[in-house]
This record gives sequence, C-alpha cells and structure tokens, in this order.
Amino acid sequence: MKWYLTVLIDNYANFSGRARREEYWMYVLFWFLTVFAINLLSYVLSDFIDIGWFPMIIGVFALATLIPWLAVNVRRLHDQGKSGGYFFINFIPIVGRIWYLVLMCTDGEYGANRYGPDPKNPEINDEIDDIGKPLLD
Repeated sequence: MKWYLTVLIDNYANFSGRARREEYWMYVLFWFLTVFAINLLSYVLSDFIDIGWFPMIIGVFALATLIPWLAVNVRRLHDQGKSGGYFFINFIPIVGRIWYLVLMCTDGEYGANRYGPDPKNPEINDEIDDIGKPLLD
C-alpha cells in the first residue's frame, strides 16, 4: 500500500528518475485490487441500488490514475537505462505485450545511470562495491 500511495501522492506526474520493480509491481497490484473491490462492491450492492454508476466510477478512477500509471511505467524503463519511448512496445500485438512484461520484470541497471541514482543500491555503497572490479570492461 505504501508504494501505491507514494506513486499517487508523491510521484503523481513525475516522469523523471527511476522506479524499482517493487514500486512498479506494488502499484499495479493495488490498482487491480482497487478495481476488483469496486467491482465486488457493485456486485454485492446490485440488489439494492442501480449499478449503472459503478462503471462510471471505475472509468473516473482509471482516468484519475492514468498519469501516475504512465509515470511509473516511464520511471521503471528509466531504471533499466531505457527511454520512456519503449512504452510504445505495448502497441505491438501479442509480442509487444510479452516483451514489455519481460522488461517490467527485468532488474534495473546497477549504479547510477543517465536517469538518476540507483534506487535499489544507494550511491554511497557503489564506491565500496566497485572495489576489486576491473577498471575497464
């Protein structure tokens, strides 16, 4: 729940920086749980009230969370060193969705990249972790 609220409140339209897998997947999980709860509520209350309002509620909810959803997707791509343009892979039928799912499951780049510091490993530890690694790859 913490990650979901962080994306909605603190990073509502933040397309810069990086997002870890945990932040992305917790946001997705709680988004689907919220939609499921609204659907369940509409099913339970369908005998007592007109359920015509519930699809509209889900539509408003989806529109309200569209920008944070796009932002967390772009920041997740940034964590892997890719531009936000990779989001459009989703529009390639079948293969694009699978490819994008793999991208969202892939671990981010270790250390800082052009989009910001590594959210999983703070910069302070990067210098210590570099001890013993070859200078040239």
